Amino acid sequence: MISVNRLRLKKRDFEVGDWIMDSGAFTEISQHGRYRYSVSDYANEIRRWRSCGNLLAAVAQDFMCEPWILQKTGLSVLEHQRLTIERYDALNGADSGVYIMPVLQGYSASDYVRHLQAYGDRIAAGDWVGVGSVCKRNKNPYEIRGILSAILAKQRDLKLHGFGLKKTSLCDPMISPCLYSADSMAWSFAARRQGRNANDWREAKFWLDGLSPNSDGPLFELLDAKP
Repeated sequence: MISVNRLRLKKRDFEVGDWIMDSGAFTEISQHGRYRYSVSDYANEIRRWRSCGNLLAAVAQDFMCEPWILQKTGLSVLEHQRLTIERYDALNGADSGVYIMPVLQGYSASDYVRHLQAYGDRIAAGDWVGVGSVCKRNKNPYEIRGILSAILAKQRDLKLHGFGLKKTSLCDPMISPCLYSADSMAWSFAARRQGRNANDWREAKFWLDGLSPNSDGPLFELLDAKP
């Protein structure tokens, strides 16, 4: 998982295997209350970097729905959901040549179900779909369980991606079976706090090796965030 905000600073191609381009939504909305870059700007970045490695997906420019984010924008959950779909549509229309990952947004479990319904046939059977506004709720896995379960109860075949999840959630026996993939910066923060290299891929592997979901469900693919 590599943020487009990092890539804007790069001049040359880079070596990478499988990866996802993140829209930088958290930084944009939490710090600026809006996107400083248009959909067409983002589409251009996707085209610029899609030849590096195997770009599996680019995340749509979504709008988070935590209460403090709503205070920042002055908008409602419904408005954030509408804007998320509008930007998703515009990015798909830009024909970037890469799978655009739609993002379900909300705060309560029913919000996410309503947003899934609002997408309509934009989200098809088996689609890879992001679940937003969960990274700040890792201390309460019960809430994340409820959100993921509600989404899958509505459309069981979706491949869900969890943004910014930590061990408290990834090792939860009722959360990991619901996820197809996830990304996390927890490994980098842990290395930094302990005085080690926060950009070393080996730190990510060490952190990943410590994950042992106690579940009979399928193991999900964890995509480690690279700062």
